[in-house]
Amino acid sequence: MGAENLGWDSTWAEALAQHGEAGMDFGRILTESNGIYRLWTPSGERWGEIAGRFRHRIERREERPSVGDWVVLRGDGAGPALIQAVLPRRNRVARRAPGDKTENQVVGANLDAVLIVTSLNGDLNERRLERYLQLVWNGGCRPVVVLSKADLVADPQPMVQRVEDIAPGVPVHVVSVLEDRGLEAIRGYLGAGRTVALLGSSGVGKSTLINALTDGARQAVREIRESDGRGRHTTTRRQLLAARDGGWLLDTPGMREIGMLAPDEAAGKDAVPEDVFEDIERLAEECRFRDCAHQGEPGCAVAAALASEELDHDRLRSYEKLQREATFQRLREEGRGALAEKQKWLAHRIKEAKATKGNRHKR
Repeated sequence: MGAENLGWDSTWAEALAQHGEAGMDFGRILTESNGIYRLWTPSGERWGEIAGRFRHRIERREERPSVGDWVVLRGDGAGPALIQAVLPRRNRVARRAPGDKTENQVVGANLDAVLIVTSLNGDLNERRLERYLQLVWNGGCRPVVVLSKADLVADPQPMVQRVEDIAPGVPVHVVSVLEDRGLEAIRGYLGAGRTVALLGSSGVGKSTLINALTDGARQAVREIRESDGRGRHTTTRRQLLAARDGGWLLDTPGMREIGMLAPDEAAGKDAVPEDVFEDIERLAEECRFRDCAHQGEPGCAVAAALASEELDHDRLRSYEKLQREATFQRLREEGRGALAEKQKWLAHRIKEAKATKGNRHKR
């Protein structure tokens, strides 16, 4: 299998050329577990780990290699390949690390599409779906909504309409693996050189969908619980799997927390321009005051839309909550960056002071 089948192209080759030291190789991360990476390389699959020098340069969790990353390698094949650097990501899906307000976690990188999977048998939650959509767009990726388990509902169209109302312009596909329904549309996002990620809560049918798109039962699946009609969590780690008809699927464990990040301005030049809350932002532009907080100010178009029921109160609250989270995250990252710069400056001054003191002793 050539590198092109995993998405390698001339742009990646140019990025690799910037690391033009002798003995350098490249690869793509297929899985990661406790700092040990399974890699595709031109010479075959290998295990790898982060080189010591690179490890010391990493200041934040999101700078570590993640599944889907193209990396620079060194190693003679006798032991693990040593990861020297991560080639610049074209995009990524990232969230605040679960249980940690100071670290961000990259879920996957260099993605051609992200399938947000939610099941039709009671799982659909508009507020959670809004978070997934914003998460995907913030990283410069293309979202697609997949409504799974269509065989368990008599008429999926009302739920399709609910999704289209909050995600205008986003493709929505109704799928039933048991009935082989809608799978051809999903296969259309795959193909040689393309990588598609699947996101969603536990038990929405991601593993079943992956099994239908790969060769055989690659992922374990469990029966639906009778108590609430939900499937059970089976995926335990992120990994790239080869699709049957070409391309790669990034499987991810179900997310219990969807911590928001500030939009990533550097994540991919081809970021989709639409926004999850385009309707609210369009209304806000019609407010009399540019800094309107939509809290009773005169001439507030958002308040008028609420009064006329053109805008749903829950949707506005969701928008305001996500905005607060993104603002907090941006301020935190700016503060962390300023602290890092201050620490570097102090380290430099201490080094200068020691050098000056040493020179005085020599005299």
